[in-house]
Amino acid sequence: MVRGNFQRLKNNSVELLSVVSALIIWQVTAVYIVQNKFFLPSFTDVAAAFIITVSRQGVFPFLSMNLELPVLLVDTLYSLMHFFIGLIAALAIGIPVGMLMGWFKSVERVFDPLIEIIRPIPPLAWIPFAIIWIGLNPFGAGFVIFIGALFPIIINTFTGFKSVPRIYVEAAKVLGCNTDRELMRRVAIPSALPSIAAGVRIAMGVGWMCLVAAEMFGVSRNGLGFKIWHNYYLHHMDFVLVYMLFLGFLGLLIDRLLRSYLEDKFFKWRTGVVM
Repeated sequence: MVRGNFQRLKNNSVELLSVVSALIIWQVTAVYIVQNKFFLPSFTDVAAAFIITVSRQGVFPFLSMNLELPVLLVDTLYSLMHFFIGLIAALAIGIPVGMLMGWFKSVERVFDPLIEIIRPIPPLAWIPFAIIWIGLNPFGAGFVIFIGALFPIIINTFTGFKSVPRIYVEAAKVLGCNTDRELMRRVAIPSALPSIAAGVRIAMGVGWMCLVAAEMFGVSRNGLGFKIWHNYYLHHMDFVLVYMLFLGFLGLLIDRLLRSYLEDKFFKWRTGVVM
């Protein structure tokens, strides 16, 4: 017990020391080597900008109310709204399409050429059409995220269904699962779930990057990405770094929450190799 606590403390100390060392190197480099706040603000400059950002008030419309919240929180809520609009749409379309493609050969033949033609097109290339078709609103930003997140979900779901061992299907038929619906529900989906979950995680990462680009290039007039571009125009690079770092931490938090939920809910049987 004591040895385990000491080992955890030692591991945490190493991680903390790594972060502190990086901050010290950053501060020294910015102050004594670069000596230009526009090219590289120091850690203390960014910390001061963070305090200012948190102390300022902004307005977030919610139902029929206008909530006054810290500016950073307002931008975060806008970005999360854009992100989940696109991600939920990608899940609603990508998983069923991937399942049908992986299970029915005829569906694969219909959709595969179309997907392989559209998939290599960068999601950012769709920004002009997002503005024209939908406009400068949350759904316009969500559309760009939807394009970025859709194909990892389809491909991983398709791969998971294609990789279902034939012996599982034959065993299920012997035990009474005779229809495609029953085989998909009881055999294919549980077998393909790790691949589907991996696709969702990849899609979230791609969607998060598309979110920033969509907001920066004008699909939305609010959000973390928009504020990066806005502060760059004002030459407030310390505020740019505040939003960049916050985006990184928020993306990490979303990924960790998803992974923790999936492992606790669906993958308790996968212990992995413990070192």
